[in-house]
Amino acid sequence: MSLNSFFTLLGGLGLFIYGMRLMGDGLEMAAGERLKGLLELLTRNRLLGVLVGTLVTAIIQSSSATTVMVVGLVNAGIMDFSQAIGIIMGANIGTTMTAQLIAFKLTNLALPAIGIGTGIFLFGRNKSQKYLGQVILGFGLLFFGMQTMEIALKPLAQIPEFTKFIASFSKNPFLGVLAGFLTTGIVQSSSATIGILQALAGQGIVNISSALPILFGDNIGTCVTALLSSIGTNITARRTALFHLIFNIVGTIIFMLLLPLVQTAVALTSPDPVRQIANAHTIFNVANTIIQLPFAFLIMKLVIHLVPGEPEIIERGLKYIDDRLLETPSIALAQVKKEIARMGNLALETLRDSINTFLYYDEQKNKIAKEKETVINDLAREITRYLALLSRTSLPDDEHVSITDLVSTVNDMERVGDHAMNILELAEFRNEHRLPFSNEAIQELVEMSSKVTETFDLAVYTFLHWDKPSAQKIVKNEEEIDNMENKLRLNHIKRLSGGLCDPSSGVIFLDLLTNLERVGDHSFNIASYVLKIDKNYKRL
Repeated sequence: MSLNSFFTLLGGLGLFIYGMRLMGDGLEMAAGERLKGLLELLTRNRLLGVLVGTLVTAIIQSSSATTVMVVGLVNAGIMDFSQAIGIIMGANIGTTMTAQLIAFKLTNLALPAIGIGTGIFLFGRNKSQKYLGQVILGFGLLFFGMQTMEIALKPLAQIPEFTKFIASFSKNPFLGVLAGFLTTGIVQSSSATIGILQALAGQGIVNISSALPILFGDNIGTCVTALLSSIGTNITARRTALFHLIFNIVGTIIFMLLLPLVQTAVALTSPDPVRQIANAHTIFNVANTIIQLPFAFLIMKLVIHLVPGEPEIIERGLKYIDDRLLETPSIALAQVKKEIARMGNLALETLRDSINTFLYYDEQKNKIAKEKETVINDLAREITRYLALLSRTSLPDDEHVSITDLVSTVNDMERVGDHAMNILELAEFRNEHRLPFSNEAIQELVEMSSKVTETFDLAVYTFLHWDKPSAQKIVKNEEEIDNMENKLRLNHIKRLSGGLCDPSSGVIFLDLLTNLERVGDHSFNIASYVLKIDKNYKRL
């Protein structure tokens, strides 16, 4: 292949991928949040998951994108491992739509589609029209890229060495699987590599016996994107990405064992080699899903064995309260106190994660803490709404007064989550800029953090049990925290004056002290509701 042909192929591949992405993005934007809503269907019906995965991937034209989204949803705790399996299987089926589209050989429509799509995109009056233009433009670029690749690959038919190399895949199919895996792993799109395969078939360079092993390898290579996206995620997300890989490897092994039979069956579907490749891609993924779906639990067990450990599960939504309990206000009041305490414990976990991330930077704890803080905010809104409804019931007058304190407690606990997020931002800034901290400063932060977390932990206990002795201990601890902050500020100024502290690190140090001290203030507020003391002098 000449250098000119190589760059033509590269350009055609670029147009193909860009067109596919442009078309998928346009459809995705037009569908809005409904696509994400489909993926977030919290159902344990794997068959429904397969249908959802197929539909979403057919729309966005990328199984890799769907799988990466699923890994992200699993990592965020929105979807569990079991729920993700069906969607991943469906994504493999949905991605075959691109190959089927190519098999229609609509290359003559490429340039008109580019012109029409560009016009609608530039002159569309609203977003819907612009998205439509984007879809048509992407469609045109996809087929123009396909046409360009066919032109670039045409000279290869005249090179005996290349045609002999391709033909060797029918004699040594494992080499073909490896070639497909490596190509897709590099390009990061099975649709693109199968498009190249179809372009080769269109020039008579590849027949179905040579194409099948490469196609199987393409399906394994497409897992690379999800595997890369799972780096740094939680255990469940890593298991999800690994399941995708094992699922396609097992399918490839099954089809390689039945290769002569599969080759005969595919050849019967169409005399056109381009259509045969598209049909083979569809048959592989549909049959693979049908075969493995009943045995998915076995692959799950294998994945859990390969990625051991207990996943940290963040329970979302309300656990203890229900609007139906409002019919019995006294029970509803007891349950809402449990829900608030649960929210407080989640805020405590978030605080500890953020402090650990600052002291010993951990990207995983950083992500988990952010997820927990999102749950805290959701709980705060739901609990406050519930308390408003509860206040309208027939509770005794003194209980109505306690509802005011409960609303204030929810606010204090939510603010602790906010301070934890502030600490995470400081941790990220420190890590990004490699800011040094002296051993003395680290030791001081460890001591103050320990006192602050101990005090807030006691505040959650105090609230749940309405325990006055514990509340009095919080008041004492809070005074110690204030004194500790003043002392550490003075120590910091001395280090700064003596040139022992980096000025940038010093700013971060003082901001961290402020956030820790504020957590102490919120702990004091919770104690004040129990002790019925004035807290107005605190500035939060």
